[in-house]
Amino acid sequence: MFTFNKIWHVNTPEEAMKKINEQIKSSGITDPHNLEEQALSLVGYDIYERLIKGYTRKQWGRSCNELPASIIKRLPVRFTYDNNYYNARFQGIPVNGYTDMINNMLDGVEIELGCDFLNRRGEFENIAEKIIYTGAIDEYFDFRLGALEYRTVKFENEFLQDVNNFQGCAQLNYTDEKTPYTRIIEHKHFYPGIETSGTVISREYSQEWNKNSEPYYPVNDEKNNELYKKYKQLADSKTNIIFGGRLGEYKYYDMDQTVLSALNLSDKLFKC
Repeated sequence: MFTFNKIWHVNTPEEAMKKINEQIKSSGITDPHNLEEQALSLVGYDIYERLIKGYTRKQWGRSCNELPASIIKRLPVRFTYDNNYYNARFQGIPVNGYTDMINNMLDGVEIELGCDFLNRRGEFENIAEKIIYTGAIDEYFDFRLGALEYRTVKFENEFLQDVNNFQGCAQLNYTDEKTPYTRIIEHKHFYPGIETSGTVISREYSQEWNKNSEPYYPVNDEKNNELYKKYKQLADSKTNIIFGGRLGEYKYYDMDQTVLSALNLSDKLFKC
């Protein structure tokens, strides 16, 4: 509702719904075939042009009409002044952050870092009955069917010594196409109440992935999804390897979905 109020000067959900429904009707779209059509059929022209069109091109490096409708379906549309991103009743991050959570989970477990699983797969694949592999599924199979496409992220970190509060929130997205970065993270706001001298910000630039960079986001368009299905058939033949996570399943997971997937897998593997 804050967004609708800024754009249209409406104050009530009824006024906002009327405005959106008018734009949806004028679009004439009843069966969306791509992200652009899906967005127009959900929120109309104004929201699409101001918040979705430019941001999507920056994030994915592709026009909205080149991307599948499914990408935009994960974004909620709410007629409320609650400005939380998610609908979830409970929201937050682990006490002391994810690093402490992972360290506690791995307490007493033998860990080897700084090595490449694929360079030593013959050794690693014979040390356990089941292996959970969370790397890129196409890389595991040496790209034999071709390379899947991903987006990567470049982080530009800056310490502002004389600024205690740069933007007033943990994350601020820049939806216009002219601004080269997609968002700025101000880390101190993830922990409200902690006083610091100065502040650290990170600008995020979405970029096309190459084999020398870190893959972040799978590009789930029709072409890549069809290629993934072929890799999935190869993966299913590996009875001792479980492919998981964004890269192993070539799926855009949020953190809560990642945790739920891991818990469901644990129940499946260790169900008595």
